Amino acid sequence: MTRLRRLFRIAWVFCRYRLDTFLPLSELPTAVKIFFLLAPWHLFPQPKLSRGDRLRLALEELGPVFVKFGQILSTRRDLLPDDMAESLKQLQDRVPPFPSDQARGIIEKSLGAPVTELFAEFSPDPMASASVAQVHAATLPNGQKVVVKVLRPGIDKVIRQDLGLMYLMAGLLEKYWAEGKRLHPVDVVADYDSTIHDELDLQREAANASQLRRNFDNSPLIYIPFIDWDYTSKSVLVMERIHGTPIADVETLKHAGVDMKVLAEKGVEIFFTQVFRDSFFHADMHPGNIFVDISNPADPKYIAIDFGIVGTLAPDDQSYLARNLLAFFRRDYRQVAQLHIQSGWVPPDTRINEFEAAIRTVCEPIFERPLKDISFGHFLLRLFQTARRFNMEVQPQLVLLQKTLLNVEGLGRQLYPDLDLWSTAQPFLEKWMRQRIGPAGLIKSLQMHLPAWLEQSPEMPQLVHDALLQLRASGPTEEQNRATLVLMKEQQQRSERRWRRGFVAAVLAGAALIGSQPDAQQLLVSMPAWGWALLAVAAGVMLRGSR
Repeated sequence: MTRLRRLFRIAWVFCRYRLDTFLPLSELPTAVKIFFLLAPWHLFPQPKLSRGDRLRLALEELGPVFVKFGQILSTRRDLLPDDMAESLKQLQDRVPPFPSDQARGIIEKSLGAPVTELFAEFSPDPMASASVAQVHAATLPNGQKVVVKVLRPGIDKVIRQDLGLMYLMAGLLEKYWAEGKRLHPVDVVADYDSTIHDELDLQREAANASQLRRNFDNSPLIYIPFIDWDYTSKSVLVMERIHGTPIADVETLKHAGVDMKVLAEKGVEIFFTQVFRDSFFHADMHPGNIFVDISNPADPKYIAIDFGIVGTLAPDDQSYLARNLLAFFRRDYRQVAQLHIQSGWVPPDTRINEFEAAIRTVCEPIFERPLKDISFGHFLLRLFQTARRFNMEVQPQLVLLQKTLLNVEGLGRQLYPDLDLWSTAQPFLEKWMRQRIGPAGLIKSLQMHLPAWLEQSPEMPQLVHDALLQLRASGPTEEQNRATLVLMKEQQQRSERRWRRGFVAAVLAGAALIGSQPDAQQLLVSMPAWGWALLAVAAGVMLRGSR
């Protein structure tokens, strides 16, 4: 019954804001088209608002789950026209707080003790209230000032109901809309499903905060508050209370004498450090979650809160993304097109010359302007829109990255309008690529993979033998099996020779690198036991290969 009432509520809002005008009626089946043409919402006058504002107001009226979905959707310029995305950016969590008695009850049930025993002081009035949780100020018995984040009661049930309806609508779009198969609306809802459920587990948010704090321990760039794990559960999170100036309060920052150029460039450096050094980034860096430590105005420091949404990138995606960006810096559009195909972001049968020409058409007019006037985030959006013509599918692993980059650049330009994100990013990416593919990167890769290689090497002959026996048993004729066995044996011998040569070359490269250092003698003296074992194995391989 509750779900039916919710469905009627959504239908009412749908009619009130005439969201039917967004549907691709010409692409729907005839029966469905007739239903929509005769539907009762035509009795409602169309509001004298832009389509983006109508969608925004409808989502606000539908409640916090739809508001948060709209916030995420506002970053998907590959799915929405720019005017609608701009309107959705104005969505805010305007959610009234729930009673403090309920908050106390959740805290006491989760932590197993009365609030009066857990805290020396607890403020019944919330500091902030959002769609998923609200925050109270408190003091621990040891005098530490903290904030207590409490999940909104019953939010899990509301989210399950609304997600079920979102999946239903997304499934209809994917089935009947011509663009549905390419844009994957069901996958978009699934991404939101994962994101919102991550935010419902405050222990997960606490773990994210701890990881970021460890990544930036003693960093001059950003401060991450510590988590008190003794007072943290799935429904309650207790974190150090920070004191800083909201980053959106530009006037206060300027009045305090903060170097705005340094502050803006530090934001860019934080983003690229998280993405490429750590592959673990704060993916909800809107102004409400970022503060500034202005105790040293010449060298300001960021302070971050709210770690419910984080993003990660696989090593392959990191590499492709960095190489794409560097190719853009050099205006090597051919390589950009090739990288998109190699990564699988566009189909392998894409005509590379046509794709290269389309990318050049987008990029050249942009690059003719001063770099400080080029929006990095909107440039990527234009590129994705161009790639869409070549059937580029949505890349879920890049969605949070794109959203975060837009937030970071928007903040940076708000702080320092002349921010040149390109000149800040290029040296960082070039240095990262040198470290990744240079001698130091090769040695690090050897250190990481060598123990596994050595552990697996004794088993390889037996595995090859078993595979060959299985092949012989399943082959059509004994003669064909013998020919296949001979071929596989030759390939195995060639692979072993290549492995020996590559392994020895890598060790010799490492030895040459060590020998080129001024303190080579000290390095050899302090070399661990596994290092000497590595050299011994290499020598054995060389002797064996020479026989």
